[in-house]
Amino acid sequence: MSGQQRIALFIDGANLYATTKTLGFDIDYKRLLKEFQGRGILVRAFYYTALVEDQEYSSIRPLIDWLDYNGYRVVTKPTKEFVDSAGRRKVKGNMDIELAIDALELSPYIDHMVLFSGDGDFRSLVEAMQRRGVRVSVVSTVTTQPPMVADELRRQADEFLDLSQLASRIGRDPSDRQQRAGSEGGERSRPQQPRNGALESRYGIRQASDDEFDV
Repeated sequence: MSGQQRIALFIDGANLYATTKTLGFDIDYKRLLKEFQGRGILVRAFYYTALVEDQEYSSIRPLIDWLDYNGYRVVTKPTKEFVDSAGRRKVKGNMDIELAIDALELSPYIDHMVLFSGDGDFRSLVEAMQRRGVRVSVVSTVTTQPPMVADELRRQADEFLDLSQLASRIGRDPSDRQQRAGSEGGERSRPQQPRNGALESRYGIRQASDDEFDV
């Protein structure tokens, strides 16, 4: 890969969590940023997740707060509760539209999109990004039974990166888990202030240095 390519990460939080849980490791989000900074100019790293409203405590909230202060652009929305035809209570929290809109709006400013998801619904988005001249890598896994990535999404991508092969570079050391959990809650970097211009305010478009994301 070219060292000068402009890269943006788009992380489907729920899908990535399910995949890493199946593979048996946790993501070290600091190492993940470093990994892709080494592959080019990291323009932006988005993380998408739905949050349950009116919940006194959410287990994902500490992670969301840490990511928001340490180099990621976190996009959230409330989950919706409904009752299905069988009378069962269901909770829905799909972030596909938000991710797709951000990717398409950012497409003129990047060369390479890295999508952390195995959801086949993103195949049309990948195709649309490719028509705009953006190279797309999909990150998921085929090592599980069944695979965590839809076959149509994997085939559409320019490159498929298997999480099982990335685990040694972006995974968290299990022995460090408790120590890191404490430090992430109490030692955050300052949030970055928005810059002038609608695109910079929304997406923070700029060349990111290693120091900027050194969390």
